[in-house]
Amino acid sequence: MVEEQGGGGQAEDTAVVGAALAGDEGAFGALVEPVRWELRVHCYRMLGSYDDAEDIVQETFLRAWRRRETYEGRSTFRAWLYKIATNACLDLIDRNNRRAAPYQVPPLVESGTPVQPPTEVSWLQPVPDRLLEPTVDGAEEPESVAVARETIELAFLVAIQRLPARQRAVLITRDVLGWPATETAALLDTSVASVKSALQRARATLKQHLPQRREDWAPSAEPSADERALLRRYVQAHQRADLGALTGLLAEDVQMTMPPHPAWLVGRDALLALTGQVFDSGSEWHHGRWRSVVTGANLQPAVAHYVEYPTAPETKDLTGRFRGQVLDVLRIDGGRITAITSFAPRNFAAFDLPLVLS
Repeated sequence: MVEEQGGGGQAEDTAVVGAALAGDEGAFGALVEPVRWELRVHCYRMLGSYDDAEDIVQETFLRAWRRRETYEGRSTFRAWLYKIATNACLDLIDRNNRRAAPYQVPPLVESGTPVQPPTEVSWLQPVPDRLLEPTVDGAEEPESVAVARETIELAFLVAIQRLPARQRAVLITRDVLGWPATETAALLDTSVASVKSALQRARATLKQHLPQRREDWAPSAEPSADERALLRRYVQAHQRADLGALTGLLAEDVQMTMPPHPAWLVGRDALLALTGQVFDSGSEWHHGRWRSVVTGANLQPAVAHYVEYPTAPETKDLTGRFRGQVLDVLRIDGGRITAITSFAPRNFAAFDLPLVLS
């Protein structure tokens, strides 16, 4: 799952670097802008929050500009930026005291058999596929290669949040970015021996928390024909309120989480019991008619759902309009949906989706 080799990247123009260090804002911009995309993805992996990643990249460039006289040239300017960004991530993690752990509340619906709760990452955010693509021509910037799908999917992001922050940084730098141990040690101001030890522990922990199904963990970023057909059936099941059709799409051990809310469930029967109340016009949980828009998040299939709630006096002004309800990001294994991560409509804007459909 390595994306690139080493922290050096493309050869840097020493004259441009020199001009940037001397205070030339144009030269500085020419150095940092081609790296913005990859730093944003790196920080997103570290933090699990795209908003935080955006903020950290901006902070990285600000720190680099203010501290440019401290750059000694022992690494590439790009590697120096990675060091600043990684340390800024570590600072944020320490400051926020974020710790991923299993959900401590009971499931929304009991499955009838004891189940292990999934990991709660309340700060997790989805990212539109378009923001995971380089903003520069790959021919001009060969280090800006396509993101390896398995390292940006939500299951991977959740799993690495279980790692201590510095172990997380080591694993991402070594196993995702493909940096040598020596460069990783320089990035974190530690020894090669410490890097190797941290990587060994991180790999062992990660293996415990990744999904067991690994045969197709890294398929093409483009959904297969079978996945597209499954996605169409998922949309149709909601728009027709067809619980039977939905049943055939779900794995027996499917899990659903709803960050940032502490709500979860595991098992097809539990999910169908909840959805059945939502589909049932006689239930107090009835959501009315559904419309759905297919999109993509984290290089996974995703569906934005809209709901036309039953007409009521207080909602008369919205009669005939569908309001954003939820963004479902799907994990598909072996022709079945194995995980659904549901996000609030406030995430729609990032996907260029309206909050209301006429």
